[in-house]
Amino acid sequence: MAEPGAKLRVDKWLWHARFFKTRSLAAARVQAGTVRINGDITQKRASTISPGDVLTFAQGDHIRVIQIDALGTRRGPAPEAQALYTDLSPPEPRSKDRPPENPAFEGKGRPTKRDRRQLDLSKSRHLE
Repeated sequence: MAEPGAKLRVDKWLWHARFFKTRSLAAARVQAGTVRINGDITQKRASTISPGDVLTFAQGDHIRVIQIDALGTRRGPAPEAQALYTDLSPPEPRSKDRPPENPAFEGKGRPTKRDRRQLDLSKSRHLE
């Protein structure tokens, strides 16, 4: 991927590793001060990182702890991006109060209009 001792901008690496859809989103997250490099908060998009550094940042409602294994030269496919890092964050706990994403088929067939309204109402309550 890159020669030893090489460095890369943190926003560019986050984009290469496919944590953010665009480089400007990655840069905005760094500039907001929500990214830590080896435990130190950084607000500079041009902060450089190298293999062995540890990044900590929030992605959705999950905190990601990532160890950089390699620097990418391009934003390639997902398997190539996953080879750039090791995920050190604990697995996301499953919430017991949330219903399963796909409810089991109960043999009733297609839901009625009333059933659909109740499903939509219950989903909106879980999002709050």
